Amino acid sequence: MIEEGEGFELEFKRRISSPEKIARTIISFANSKGGYILFGVNDDGKIVGVESEKSEIELIYSASRDFIDPPIEPLIKVVPFNQRDVIVCYINESKTKPHYYIGENNKDEGESTRVYIRINDKTMMASKEVVKILKSENPETPPMRFSIGENEKQLFRHLETNERITVREFGRLVNISDRRASRILVRLVHYGVLRIHTHEKTEYFTLAFVVEY
Repeated sequence: MIEEGEGFELEFKRRISSPEKIARTIISFANSKGGYILFGVNDDGKIVGVESEKSEIELIYSASRDFIDPPIEPLIKVVPFNQRDVIVCYINESKTKPHYYIGENNKDEGESTRVYIRINDKTMMASKEVVKILKSENPETPPMRFSIGENEKQLFRHLETNERITVREFGRLVNISDRRASRILVRLVHYGVLRIHTHEKTEYFTLAFVVEY
């Protein structure tokens, strides 16, 4: 795993400085496809080990229980290597998305500033659109319905030639508010018609497949 390097489902941590910091990483994996956090490993993959596996594990459980809502149950294993201990922490993809960070600095902020996801090898703050999509993936969320109207047809025609579109661009294209444009795009992502992408803090949507209408 270390030889493969950090990625979408793997992150290295030399140590835990505070449960608040590791909580964001745990949230990002739970809100995405799950993954491993290896403690006692440098960013370059060098194994340095942890000083006290007991105290580090306590911090992981504290982060998962006290700074995340709803709480997350990590799977933890201590792996000895060359007289050093590496803590392997596995976070399952959650069935109760989204999970929120409830640290002191975020309690009064908007919900999108408290939700984190995994993008490539980074933990990133989720946008409002991504938070809506995460909510729609929750099995307790009521089924969503949508119909293909003139707005959707204009969207598909645009994407056939331009490949991508943002919320604001879609709103301007069909002359509707950004909020309504976001709602339509999120529904189409939920049903697998569109895909959402994030690149350098910019989000855009593309067709998941060729749409006949």
